[in-house]
Amino acid sequence: MSDFIDKRRRAVLFRDRLAAAMAGAGLSQSALARAIGVDRSTVSQLLAEGTARLPNAHLVGASAAALGVSSDWLLGLSDRPESAADLLAISLSMPEAPRALVDEQVLAWHREAAGYKIRHVPASLPDMLKTRAMLEWEYAAHLGRTAEQAIGASQDRLAWMRGLRSDYEIALPRHEMESFARAEGYYAGLPAELRRDQIDRLLNLHAQLYPTLRLTLFDAREVYSAPLTVFGPLLAALYVGHYYLAFRDSERVRLFTRHFDALVRAAQVSDRALPDFLHGLRAGVA
Repeated sequence: MSDFIDKRRRAVLFRDRLAAAMAGAGLSQSALARAIGVDRSTVSQLLAEGTARLPNAHLVGASAAALGVSSDWLLGLSDRPESAADLLAISLSMPEAPRALVDEQVLAWHREAAGYKIRHVPASLPDMLKTRAMLEWEYAAHLGRTAEQAIGASQDRLAWMRGLRSDYEIALPRHEMESFARAEGYYAGLPAELRRDQIDRLLNLHAQLYPTLRLTLFDAREVYSAPLTVFGPLLAALYVGHYYLAFRDSERVRLFTRHFDALVRAAQVSDRALPDFLHGLRAGVA
């Protein structure tokens, strides 16, 4: 008896949702019948009051395709009317990632996630922790106007990011920090005075903002991570160069969160040990 009641309720839900989808799409019974290749009387039977039987799978699928909704939604198996393709389009996007001091897309994501914990694996030293001189050295060739103008215009935005009501946790490869201190690779040619000032800034920010701001260093030879940011439970963005891969479905956001948390657990230099590590690097700057 319980199965009979369940099927009857599901049939009523199907009828109601079919009628709602037809109204939303502006399709009459005749138009839907032509679209799915059946007689108008078949559609009338589907919409008739008191109908206790569900149509076959072919008819459900054809109706869903014609109306731009999912079969699961029509049958009451999902609360989302979008098709699988539409859900994928919503859950995954690829916005551009400009090479610039202030990325408007990233700022928008930060604003959206205000109040949530933000987890970040940067591509290099995090911009929000850099000195003005470091930003000028790194971005002067990419700003499109003078470094002074661009950095001056961005100061308020960077201050806003630092002042978010969010915990901000950063995991960085240990070799990135060591390469910076030695002016190797990406940081080749970086003056020693600028490196010392940058390390001093990291020490000062750590002292001022801990525990709201946490920075740990992991060994990339043991565990690898591409640059990414997880904005609370809302979205995860993977940086691939010219674009971000931005995921909004909850399962992938959870996967990226677990990945980040694994980096922190495996860190060679914990947040508490960071000041001693930075003092050691500073002492070695020629």
